[in-house]
Amino acid sequence: MDQKTKAEQFGALHAGPAILILPNAWDGASAAIMEDAGAKAVATSSAAVAWAHGYPDGDTLPIPKLLATIETVARVVSVPVTADIEGGFTDDPGELAENIKAVIGAGAVGINLEDGARAPDLHARKIAAARKAADSAGVELFINARIDVYLKRLADGDAAEAETVDRAAKYAKAGANGIFVPGPSDNDLIGRLAKAIALPLNIMLMPTLAPAAQLQALGVRRVSSGGTPFASAYTHLAKAIAAYVKDGDPKAFAAGPEMGNLNKRFGQ
Repeated sequence: MDQKTKAEQFGALHAGPAILILPNAWDGASAAIMEDAGAKAVATSSAAVAWAHGYPDGDTLPIPKLLATIETVARVVSVPVTADIEGGFTDDPGELAENIKAVIGAGAVGINLEDGARAPDLHARKIAAARKAADSAGVELFINARIDVYLKRLADGDAAEAETVDRAAKYAKAGANGIFVPGPSDNDLIGRLAKAIALPLNIMLMPTLAPAAQLQALGVRRVSSGGTPFASAYTHLAKAIAAYVKDGDPKAFAAGPEMGNLNKRFGQ
């Protein structure tokens, strides 16, 4: 399947009939495991990719490392790949356009682009620049505009809800395909946001979040795992390493029966 077809397929996944349950990878192995488990698309997690390379999350990862990760993930899976590119690693629309072209060149058919604490008008200009760059590359890039009002606690209560809805409308007008609102887990709030936001709504996995079927009933079109898979895997690794370095216990790394042969998988 070529990249243009994957882009069309990824966009269609947001139209239903089922909610898109999207896992977030950080390298080729994690992406392959996610595809083999049945994921219809694979995303990258900005935090997980940064941590895997020894950097903090927050526009600090060198772009060549980001692009290499996207390229690796896109190479080892056959499903569409969407990349979390944080704030685009620049607030200059011209530089952002070049970054978008490079991300598409690495194999991504979608991006997350977050506003953070930036002014909404600036973020709208960045979305417009990303859309123009994608169009010039000939790929129907799915731009998932992330709104950080709740995640970064930029406002509270009714003000947060109103600000999120206002930003969603502004970003839709600028060329976004979807709206990502990480932070909320209250069903009533999520339902109101889904009703008020015209574009497909993406919610991030939280400990108290409802199951996907309930989210779909509320109007959510996509749920992302974020950095949770990385945290889960590395929590297990930390416990196993602690047991191993304590007394060299060989059982600390006993392989589970569900783990496949990645050497064989990548040799296909």
